[in-house]
Amino acid sequence: MTSRPRFIALITLCLLAFIASLASAQNLPPVVSQGVAAVSGTPRVFAPTVPRIEYTRYPWKTDIVATVFWVGEQPSGNNPTPNHKSSWDTSWAINYGGYDDPDPAKRGDDYTPIGFTPGLNPFYVALPYNDCLNYKTHKPEAAKVIPWFKTSFVKPGKTVLRGTWLAIRHGNRVCYAQWEDCGPFLTDDPDYVFGSARPKNTSNKGAGIDLSPAVRDYLGMSSGAKVDWRFVDVGEIPPGPWSRYGMNNHLVRIKELRDRHQPYLAQNRMEELRRLREQQFSGGGQ
Repeated sequence: MTSRPRFIALITLCLLAFIASLASAQNLPPVVSQGVAAVSGTPRVFAPTVPRIEYTRYPWKTDIVATVFWVGEQPSGNNPTPNHKSSWDTSWAINYGGYDDPDPAKRGDDYTPIGFTPGLNPFYVALPYNDCLNYKTHKPEAAKVIPWFKTSFVKPGKTVLRGTWLAIRHGNRVCYAQWEDCGPFLTDDPDYVFGSARPKNTSNKGAGIDLSPAVRDYLGMSSGAKVDWRFVDVGEIPPGPWSRYGMNNHLVRIKELRDRHQPYLAQNRMEELRRLREQQFSGGGQ
């Protein structure tokens, strides 16, 4: 008959296989990875079952002037470009679901605009680089300057940047948001975005990042304040208001996949464990 230690080991292996099967079910598009795979530049997505780890491949960019922008913003002196569309989405405002009103009095307790549930993540940012020249062609340097370009490339003209996650820090608070547009002002500053250079933009006190009203409110800051930011992997992101909304939100989609597949996987694994237990006590494990 199978010894008790061997049986315990067998059960443990089954449980590990169960966890691995849950992770494999979370088959989402890759985002920036800063884990072991990032050593070779390979983005990957972590399922929520994987413990969070702090990575250091992408260091903090510190003391960056941040301005606030929003979906549906009209052109003004400080924002010459209307925001009803983004650099990568010609129907940005439509897909978002409406005007992301920055007026604090017109925003709810969950950091969303009052009146509708956003179809995209309300925690978004803009950085001053666009990897595409148009919807058919990438910039010549894109493959060299973007660390995850090769592993995320799908076809010419399809951005590998949109949806990438960032951590933004102001004071003792840290917020998480997705890269959804380009700016402020510039779209050609890879040395700052991916390197160690300071922002080359000189407008608005040298602003180097645009933040959505949700990010502003969570951090408790105003436009023109300084923040720190860095790229992060999905596995680094703790639960928070940034994980609740949006068809573009990896965290929302992971939860949907987990909820959809976990009952089925759990049922099958429990049946297998029950069969092994019965086999053990019936003497079938000899």
